Amino acid sequence: MGTIGVLGLQGAVEEHIRQIEALNYKGIVIKKPEQLDIIDGLILPGGESTTMRKLIDRYGFFEPLKQFSLKKKPIFGTCAGMVLVAKSLVDANEFHLGLMDISVKRNAFGRQKDSFETNLKINGLENPYKAVFIRAPYITSATEEVHVLATYDNHIVAAKQKNILVSAFHPELTADKRFLELFTQMVETNMNQPGYTC
Repeated sequence: MGTIGVLGLQGAVEEHIRQIEALNYKGIVIKKPEQLDIIDGLILPGGESTTMRKLIDRYGFFEPLKQFSLKKKPIFGTCAGMVLVAKSLVDANEFHLGLMDISVKRNAFGRQKDSFETNLKINGLENPYKAVFIRAPYITSATEEVHVLATYDNHIVAAKQKNILVSAFHPELTADKRFLELFTQMVETNMNQPGYTC
C-alpha cells in the first residue's frame, strides 16, 4: 500500500488520517513542501479556503502543489479543498490552484446552522452514501472532461477529472469509508503505472 498525505495547514486533518489508516494506507500530515516528494496521493481537507490559501502562500506550498498535480499524482479536495482546486469561483475574481475544470460557489448551501446530512447516490458506489455537508460549496459548471459523481438538489457535489477528485461534503466525518476508497483506487492505479516513482 502507498502513503497518502493530508495538507496540515488547517481543517479536519486527524479525521482524514484515521480513515486513511483504516484502509491500510500510511497517512502523514504534510507541514512542509518537501514532504510532497514522499507521498503517493494528497488530500486537501475542509476548512476556510481563503485562510488556507494564505497559509499555502506563507509556507511556500503554491508551486509545489501545482507540480505535484503535474506529476499526475492523485489529489482529493474536500469542501474547501474543492474550492482550492477549482479553475474559477463564482463569487471571486481570482481562483486558487486552478487544477480542475470546474467553477465553484463557496458556502453555497448556507452557513454553519444550515449544515445537514443526506443520502446521496454516487456513481461507483452501489448503495446510498450518507454525506455530511458543513458550509458546503457546490460546482456550478464543469467541462466535458469532468466526470460528475453525485448531485444534490440539481447541484454537482462530487466529481473527478483525471488525477483530481473533489467532494462538497466531508467523507472523514462518517464511518463509511467507501468514498475515500474511490481515492485510494486512484492512488493504487497511479502507483501501478510503468516507471512510477514516488
